[in-house]
Amino acid sequence: MDAIRIRGTRRLHGRIQVSGAKNAALPILCATLLSDGESLLRNVPGLRDIDTTAALLRFLGREVSVGIPEVRVHAGRRNVPAEAPYDLVRQMRASVLVLGPLVARFGRAKVSLPGGCQIGARPVDQHLMGLEALGAKISVEHGYILAEAARLKGAEIVFDIPTVTGTENLMMAAALAKGRSTLVNCAREPEVEELGRVLNKMGARVEGAGTSIIHIHGVDELAPFDHAIIADRIEAGTFLAAVGATGGDVLLEGCPLDDLEPVIVKLRKAGLDIEREGDAVRVSRERTLRGVDVTTAPHPGFPTDMQAQFMALMACAKGRSVLTETIFENRFMHVPELLRMGANIETHSNTALVAGVEVLSGASVMATDLRASASLVIAGLVADGETIVRRVYHLDRGYQAIEKKLAAVGADIQRINIADEEG
Repeated sequence: MDAIRIRGTRRLHGRIQVSGAKNAALPILCATLLSDGESLLRNVPGLRDIDTTAALLRFLGREVSVGIPEVRVHAGRRNVPAEAPYDLVRQMRASVLVLGPLVARFGRAKVSLPGGCQIGARPVDQHLMGLEALGAKISVEHGYILAEAARLKGAEIVFDIPTVTGTENLMMAAALAKGRSTLVNCAREPEVEELGRVLNKMGARVEGAGTSIIHIHGVDELAPFDHAIIADRIEAGTFLAAVGATGGDVLLEGCPLDDLEPVIVKLRKAGLDIEREGDAVRVSRERTLRGVDVTTAPHPGFPTDMQAQFMALMACAKGRSVLTETIFENRFMHVPELLRMGANIETHSNTALVAGVEVLSGASVMATDLRASASLVIAGLVADGETIVRRVYHLDRGYQAIEKKLAAVGADIQRINIADEEG
């Protein structure tokens, strides 16, 4: 089994290229179900979740060619079941994003319920509520969502809470619905705005993507597209936090600075120097790292996907910080592993109290989810001694060759095989 071995206390210097955004690529791949012909996605990251989505699209009759950083999707064979089976959906919750395109394009869909996950339940009730408002008949049987509609019809849909995948699913469904749809209380993440850009390239009429209210004028058919995916703001934020923890000077090429504003504000307050240089961002830290309080919130607030990485940074800062998690109920699962490395953290419900320590100690730790694994890598980079991060398949879901990128800027980090090491 693969693991990541890190020998810490090295400062980082050099350049890192930020990969394309996983959370933009996944819904856009699902959007290829809305058209025939061949679509080309560029700047796609090489990740497990991309491979899983490609496998799901192939099951649904698409011909998919993955040659990172490009993915080509062709309509392929017809008369295939409009079904996303459990064996594929269980690997990646974002598989539910085929629900809207399937029912809008083919009149029916059968998609496995994604179930719970390590960081919280994340139900799909808002997806189903929206599809029913668009005229779909919805039922849930034997662990599957069944949706049917001769043709969806435009409607006003008000989300109870902002939901990224819910907003994206209904944007895709409404793009082929008859008439005008209005989505209210939408998620405003940059990845939602990116999906809107792609749908418009396909011939849809989407207005307001990236704001709380989105208007969609349905069309009869959509065309294939050629599109380069935006940079991954969470990967970029992770590297910013890594440089903050270790110190040093790194140029992040392709860093989406504007999309990271709430993170940048907190990092600068903590003592990092972050400046734009053309299309890149230079991050350095020479000053003492200081404790800073953070509360996660939907975009444009501080992203929940950066909470674990920021906690690792605060674990080695001077002073105290309070991190409050408002999005997911189980997103402090990295805390026991950071404690094994000598961090001083107390959790109370959705709040973590972090007292920075002078030195973290290398240890053998276990990743529990994608962002938790990134936080353990950051802690290992600054810790004294050797850290082994196990279950790095979590890491591979969202970071393309993170160990190689960090090694290129001076980290002592490599992927190892635990069986070989312990044999």
